[in-house]
Amino acid sequence: MTSNSPLTDDLQRENQFLRQQVRSLQSLATMGELTGTAAHEFNNVLMTIINYAQLGIRNRDDATRDKALGKIHDAAKRAAAITTTILAQARNRSDSMVPTNVVELIESSLVLLGRELQKYRIGVETEFAADTPMAVISGNQIQRVLINLMVNSRQAMPEGGTLLIRTAAADGGKGVEITVRDSGMGIAKADLPKIFDPYFTTKSGPDETGKGGTGLGLAACKDIIDEHGGRIRVESTVGRGTAFIIRLPAVDANQAAA
Repeated sequence: MTSNSPLTDDLQRENQFLRQQVRSLQSLATMGELTGTAAHEFNNVLMTIINYAQLGIRNRDDATRDKALGKIHDAAKRAAAITTTILAQARNRSDSMVPTNVVELIESSLVLLGRELQKYRIGVETEFAADTPMAVISGNQIQRVLINLMVNSRQAMPEGGTLLIRTAAADGGKGVEITVRDSGMGIAKADLPKIFDPYFTTKSGPDETGKGGTGLGLAACKDIIDEHGGRIRVESTVGRGTAFIIRLPAVDANQAAA
């Protein structure tokens, strides 16, 4: 046994290195998807601004101009939210775990996926408990998990549906619970035990947006949650939808004071 230990150590180091490389590639892929999604959304916002600016120029009455300026103002605020989220992702490449507001993280993720969800007729409902504590997490990593789960939910509802995202305190305030629930097709009972296995997928391949179908997304999500000392589980009924429930460690009293 002793003679094999150096080889075992080498294999463990190589496995860890390969996992880190896969994680880096997945992070880059996620950033690329977000940038593409945000570019489309930003273009829509610009078209709104241009169209209402032209309306205000053509019509000199106060009512029309007030309406145009209001629409331009709203679109500009949305554009600012999109760019702020993308810039934060690009600048913060650190994986350090710090106290993070999970509600704000969810809201910024929805900003990036707003156009895509609307395009596929997905209604979004949120239930953020007032006592939801901050979580000790890497915001970048957990946002990757959230976006992956939201995209999966969208793909599970090809005819449209409802995406519900809920937050609450858990474990007597020592944890944060995030639920991402869809009203989609559901997952067969036989597939549920394998849903987080690498390369296992219930999809035939990437959809028309180029997302999904590799069997790596949910496996990566579980790895990230495990590394945070959290838990992720799935509940699903065929024809009624799927829910992913995440538990993460909450900020303790000392961290909250700091």
